[in-house]
Amino acid sequence: MRSLSILHLILLFLPFQMVCVLRTHQEAEDLGLEQSLSITPLPNFSNLVTTKAPEIENFLGPPECLEKGLTRESCGLVFCLPWQRCLHGRCSCKPPNMCPIKNVTKVCGHDNRKYRSFCQLMALSCLTKRPQFSHFGETCEDNPRFNTSINPDTGAVQVFLPNSSSGEEMMVCRKQWNMAAANVACKERGYPLGAANISFINFNMLRNSSAQNLLTYCAAIKCQGYEASLAECVIHRKEMWKAEQKKLATVTCYNESLALEGEECGFKCVNTKCVSLSQTCDGIDDCGDRSDEMCCKRCRGDSFRCKTGVCLHADSLGDNQMDCLDGEDEKMKPNFSTRSGGSNRRPSNQDYVSPQKETTTSRFYLESKLSCGIPNMDIVNDEVVDDREIATRVKRVVGGIPSNPTQIQWQVAVEENRKIDCGGAYIGGCWVLTAAHCVRPKPRAFWIKFSLWKKSRAQGTTDIVPVQEIHIHPSYDARTYENDIALIQLKTLPFEERCVEENPAIRAVCVPWSPHLFQANHTCTISGWGRTAAGRGSQYLLWANVSLISNCERFYRNRFHPGMMCAGDLDGSVDSCQGDSGGPLVCQDELGVSYLWGIVSWGEQCGKAGFPGVYTQVAHYFEWIRSITGWSAITKFNS
Repeated sequence: MRSLSILHLILLFLPFQMVCVLRTHQEAEDLGLEQSLSITPLPNFSNLVTTKAPEIENFLGPPECLEKGLTRESCGLVFCLPWQRCLHGRCSCKPPNMCPIKNVTKVCGHDNRKYRSFCQLMALSCLTKRPQFSHFGETCEDNPRFNTSINPDTGAVQVFLPNSSSGEEMMVCRKQWNMAAANVACKERGYPLGAANISFINFNMLRNSSAQNLLTYCAAIKCQGYEASLAECVIHRKEMWKAEQKKLATVTCYNESLALEGEECGFKCVNTKCVSLSQTCDGIDDCGDRSDEMCCKRCRGDSFRCKTGVCLHADSLGDNQMDCLDGEDEKMKPNFSTRSGGSNRRPSNQDYVSPQKETTTSRFYLESKLSCGIPNMDIVNDEVVDDREIATRVKRVVGGIPSNPTQIQWQVAVEENRKIDCGGAYIGGCWVLTAAHCVRPKPRAFWIKFSLWKKSRAQGTTDIVPVQEIHIHPSYDARTYENDIALIQLKTLPFEERCVEENPAIRAVCVPWSPHLFQANHTCTISGWGRTAAGRGSQYLLWANVSLISNCERFYRNRFHPGMMCAGDLDGSVDSCQGDSGGPLVCQDELGVSYLWGIVSWGEQCGKAGFPGVYTQVAHYFEWIRSITGWSAITKFNS
């Protein structure tokens, strides 16, 4: 309901319901990542210390973000891996049987057993917290396993790469080697905090003659940092890199007994490891838990900053795998790094089936299980309007314009006892989201109208569906509009599991899992049949663009509660109004996918300057929505 300070209680008795807007839960200002490979001399730990305050101001921050201890497991800012799912803001291990089974490649484990897919074995590794993956292959029983070793004298890294017959030993090239890979190598060898620093040596510096025999070729290895073994990284083999022409990778593993005493740590990772400030916000996982890349105002070098403040390595751009929550990295052209001995192009990987390719395939499969947020463009611009009717329309979304009859395909009307006072949003399956103040626990009194354009008259694409059950949030407070959200469960069709007939004018909108997906000033749309400021109503569905507004407490003070958000224009020119309640505030990501970011809830009158509309923030209630609807109904990512 809309509230009017002192008039708030009076409005509770009015025969219409009133409106809301959502607040964007922006916890940090935009962060930027500059990517620069920070290589400290081996093994001078003094280079890990600095007290340069300007660097903190220029790159790391803000402080409230750093205080949260964010890591790669913080799925409010980053995606979980395909063998994980997001639970209460943290990435948790999936059971192996939840991995895809189509278009996958068989792999061999360290137990010499054959597994159905890389994802399945990685899920097992996640649960046991031990490296399980050895190599791709059909025959596993008698084959040797992948192995990593580090020369105790030089720090040179050596790997054994199994193949269909036996395998071969190789040194690791300088090419692609960075702290992310070094951390993996050291963790594999029993150092939980990974690497202290990396360097490179010429092949003729190896004093061990047996090692020199391995130097006909070397392997280039590229890791993200989450891997438990170098076997899980992308490995480019011998035909690409001749060791006589290249330097070799070395590493010094992080030993807590060597930690500096009485000196200030440049940056303390969440896992307690210390790295230099120059290693933060460069797109490389120097900490080993990615905490050095999670809270960045800017990025170093050629690394890329997501709007959520996470820095990505330049190689992540345009690689057909979303890393930024809004997909912005996939709109960017690949930026092949030339730093750290890198090449101006990504090496091909012809000998091995790439774990990165398997990860991308698994994510694509999981994301394709749910189709949402993409309207049917074949009919979105259909117009079948009588010109005489257009002239008599009255705008109800303040500052809005009439939609086309099949334009807003997730918009529904909530009809109670043959009267429409509220809207809602179709989120897929048999589920509609609306405001709690729009409904009562009496499902027989309600019907849901899909693809309704003119409020008083159905059109050819309109579908009217009865209600099975109404789930009002258990903590909803009708006095304050806290937790103003409800789920409407639709009745299934006779002898079927679905609730809605196939209809080209009906599409589901996606449910956001993270309150960081969209930031303040992002332009979104509202829609509904709400009243004008003059109190009159229109027969036609209207829509308008609004901007997300942060720090809504400054407008509403103690009337503003967690789970609320604001949107609109501060001059009051665009707003939702009475009758729009429960309707959708929808935001679109960089790839054109639409999310139900807010539910119209309440506000100070309609279009009043200095008082933007207040909305229920849908992402704040993701866990509750998922607990009622189930995993498959609403989870597009991190499932």
